[in-house]
Amino acid sequence: MQLIDPQHPAYRPLWVRILIVAVCFGWALVEITTGDPFWAVLSGGAGVYAAYMLFWTYKPQSAESSTPPLSDDEEDKKDAD
Repeated sequence: MQLIDPQHPAYRPLWVRILIVAVCFGWALVEITTGDPFWAVLSGGAGVYAAYMLFWTYKPQSAESSTPPLSDDEEDKKDAD
C-alpha cells in the first residue's frame, strides 16, 4: 500500500518535499523533548517513510510528459495555425 504518491505534481518542488520531511522529524523532536516516546516513534517513522518516498523513490518527470494533453478545441486551433 502506497501512502505517498511521489509522482503527484504537488511533490515536484524540492522545498515541498524537504518541508514535509522536516516537519515530521521536527514533530518527533518535540515529542521526545516533552517525554512522549510513543508519538515520537510514530512521527519519526512517518518522517523516515516520507524521506524514502520523496527522495529515494522520487523520479522527476520530464517537461514533455508533465504537460497536460490538449483538448479537442485546443488541437483544432493549433492545427489551424
